[in-house]
Amino acid sequence: MIHGLTTASLALLDRLSQTAQKHPKRITAAVAAVLLTGGGGAFAVASLGPDAADLPTKLVSYPVESLAENLSLEALEAPGFSLYRSEQTRSSDTAESLLQRMGVADPAAAAFLRSDNTVRQNLLGRAGRLVSAETTDDHSLVRLTARWAPDDSGTFRRLVVERKGEGFVSRIETAPLTKGTRLAGGVIRSSLFAATDAANIPDAVAMQVAEIFSGNIDFHRSLRKEDRFAVVYETLEADGEPLRSGRVLSTEFRNNGKTYEAVWFQEPEASKGAYYTLEGESMRRAYLASPVEFSRVTSGFKMRMHPILKTWRAHLGTDYAAPTGTPVRTVGDGVVEFAGVQNGFGNVVFVKHRNQHVTVYAHLSRIDVKNGQSVEQGQTVGAVGATGWATGPHLHFEFRINGQHQDPQTIAQQSEAAAPVSAAARPAFQRLAAAMRTQLSSADLIQQASAQ
Repeated sequence: MIHGLTTASLALLDRLSQTAQKHPKRITAAVAAVLLTGGGGAFAVASLGPDAADLPTKLVSYPVESLAENLSLEALEAPGFSLYRSEQTRSSDTAESLLQRMGVADPAAAAFLRSDNTVRQNLLGRAGRLVSAETTDDHSLVRLTARWAPDDSGTFRRLVVERKGEGFVSRIETAPLTKGTRLAGGVIRSSLFAATDAANIPDAVAMQVAEIFSGNIDFHRSLRKEDRFAVVYETLEADGEPLRSGRVLSTEFRNNGKTYEAVWFQEPEASKGAYYTLEGESMRRAYLASPVEFSRVTSGFKMRMHPILKTWRAHLGTDYAAPTGTPVRTVGDGVVEFAGVQNGFGNVVFVKHRNQHVTVYAHLSRIDVKNGQSVEQGQTVGAVGATGWATGPHLHFEFRINGQHQDPQTIAQQSEAAAPVSAAARPAFQRLAAAMRTQLSSADLIQQASAQ
């Protein structure tokens, strides 16, 4: 009999298993119904407590003394506040136009600015000076402050005009500039300067970037659309406001699929610093790529129609278009072999370098060196002009080896690099390079975020 019950149980379990496999959804629904029913029972038990609406309530009240007792609402004064605005001065500014642009409506203040000698000499008609104004909520002037750096002494001037009693007073103060750091980046759409303008990077910084990579990139002909760059540079600040840009500390440029990097480093015993790759190789070469900072090449080393003689002839140098007075610098260390006037060259300087190399700087508006004077790479030898056989202001530049004319661009690119970072300074340089890699990555992220 027991054996029969066991056999029957096993048969029942086998049928239940087959049913579960054939109808899984029905089994799940049945289990859910059981659980919901159990949940309902639990809910019914939990709902047996008293209703909150039936609980007894008690109202408690206390008298509160008014803070404005015996005062009418009209007698209560609204709190005042100050307004601030910053601008840059323009050469055409008058007292009225400057104050109006800064949101100041104060005839007495305008009259003081017109009549005060200190203000007239240091503010009105001076373009590019940072000026800020503090006013009351009815736009009356409380204080006006202008800041500018007159020279490279590391200090700035602060002109302060402030209300005192029923009138105004002015004073000039001198304070030290402080150094800050800015990170920025951009994408080339048409030119380097268009990209730096779009990224709010000062022109002085853009020119440094072009100078640093001049031995690697031809910024007139080699830029490609979508080339990218990042830069970390110093700012010189007055009261927390940037007045001017300083030195480029590190920079990266991706040109036509290749990445170039540079960092400024000064060895402990060196008199001045230089730019190096992040691996410690010097970016400085024996010759600069150009005697004029980032100028436009108008005529290269090739055959051309002479603009004055109107005949085809070899152009044995490179012409750089630039305004009259633009500084001209020697591309390498050497000695001034000749400085004076010579035929079609007009005002011209010849600099003799080692290995029978000679460079020529012609059509100068002025000459800043003398015969026999030693000059260092980058030193100013004169200024762009239009003397001699010239149809307009430009620099004619030549490079000669043993008396034979050579393409200056080729010579600059093939010249040897300076010494790398010394072994003694290598640990300090590697720490700096690691920090600059992080900052350049951050600058690149800023650029990508702004582009999106």
